[in-house]
Amino acid sequence: MTRLLLKRILLGVLILWAVSVVVFLATQALPGDAARAILGREATPERLAALREQLQLGEPLHVQYLSWLGNLVQLDLGTSFSNGMPVSELLGERLNNSLALMLCATAISVPVALLAGTYSALRRDKAFDHTTSVLTLVLAALPEFVVGIVLVLVFSTGALNLLPAVYVMTESGSAWSDPVQLVLPTMTMVLAVSPYMVRIMRATMIEVLESEYVQQARLKGLPERTVILRHALPNSIGPVAQVVALQLAWLAGGVVIVEFLFRFPGIGFALVDAVNNRDLPVVQTLALAIAAVYIVVNLLADLVSLAANPKVRSAQ
Repeated sequence: MTRLLLKRILLGVLILWAVSVVVFLATQALPGDAARAILGREATPERLAALREQLQLGEPLHVQYLSWLGNLVQLDLGTSFSNGMPVSELLGERLNNSLALMLCATAISVPVALLAGTYSALRRDKAFDHTTSVLTLVLAALPEFVVGIVLVLVFSTGALNLLPAVYVMTESGSAWSDPVQLVLPTMTMVLAVSPYMVRIMRATMIEVLESEYVQQARLKGLPERTVILRHALPNSIGPVAQVVALQLAWLAGGVVIVEFLFRFPGIGFALVDAVNNRDLPVVQTLALAIAAVYIVVNLLADLVSLAANPKVRSAQ
């Protein structure tokens, strides 16, 4: 188990390094000139040349990459090109806001999806099962921005008009200072990630309920609740954990669209601003942070799968 964990961690570090190369090259390929984006069109050639030299934009790519990677290893994220603030200071509050949004979406979507999938499997071919299947299929086919727009039309316009359509910045800048404004972005993310978890939970639970050991437990006369809680649920968690991890990892990237739609002050909205302003240190930091979330969440999913399946754990 420990050896496998070390292998996965080393593989994660290798993937993160490969992502850093891709991110660096992709940001270098962005159109436009970072120095001109900072100083504006009225800047003189002398000022542009001085700024390019200060930002080391004229150095060879491998020199720029090694310099950036060396600073990154020392947790020096650099300075924003747009406003001159340290990137860590610029993104601190925005990262907290995005984490609050993802935490709310995770806390709601995972238990609701697992319960709905389990109940749908237990009520197979009944009205609840058919309704859930159709609803999850429709939601899975819709892009998250369409779901968000529909929620805005329903809850922020017309007769209801219950919730704000976009986020209005508070004095503190923290998302927790006005939780009502979290409702629509959270609902959008919950509806975006839940359908896949519901469907895989239903399919896995049906397969487990039809397995021989569950049938044997029923033949022994065990109560149905005991069969489900002690035999069916633990054996269905392993395969479902991988899908849950993929959906939670999607939150880190999908938050970009959702935050932009609701003008939520998180890392997704900051990433869009940074790309528009060619703020390379911010773009590189956020892209690497999103990749790191993917790697960590998938590593945790592997651990859950191994812990839930002794046969797989002993085979490694």
